[in-house]
Amino acid sequence: MQESSLIALAVPPTLAVVRAIPADRLDAPTPCGDWTVQDLVDHQLQWGPALVAAARKELLTPDPVSKGAPVDLERHFAALTAAWSEPAAWTGVTRLGGPMELPAAMIGGMVLGEVVVHGWDLAVATGQRPEWPAEVLECTHEEVAKTAEQGRAMHVYGPAVAVPDDAPLLDRILGLTGRDPKWRP
Repeated sequence: MQESSLIALAVPPTLAVVRAIPADRLDAPTPCGDWTVQDLVDHQLQWGPALVAAARKELLTPDPVSKGAPVDLERHFAALTAAWSEPAAWTGVTRLGGPMELPAAMIGGMVLGEVVVHGWDLAVATGQRPEWPAEVLECTHEEVAKTAEQGRAMHVYGPAVAVPDDAPLLDRILGLTGRDPKWRP
């Protein structure tokens, strides 16, 4: 599978979740610590432009005050898909909100993880059950496994949650990021 097709395959299930978020669930808790559904939407809107800029090899610092409604995520996901669908986005080095250069493929893998894991976060918080294509989950698992220790060191992920080796791939991804696949609000 071409890396440049991963985000385009990962976004539709997440976007379906976003479109189905009931307005009365914006204050609902999510598996992301103390964040509500609204906090998670705002997080994605704050980091969205920086994730798009990283694909274009531009430096853009996240806007800590970006807030919006789930509908605003539709534009974010469209821009994210377009930017990371370019094969050049996955080559060379890029930056993600700061001056340190990192391999673009590593950042692309992080973007993939953001789409899938935060898609699950929003889904489980609002009573939904998304399904991503097997190839998306396989690539996401590979990328999350590569960066899990770094993510924990940066406090992006919590401590790993033990998940059986034969558990569904999504559950194993979630466990690596410190999420309990059985979490419910």
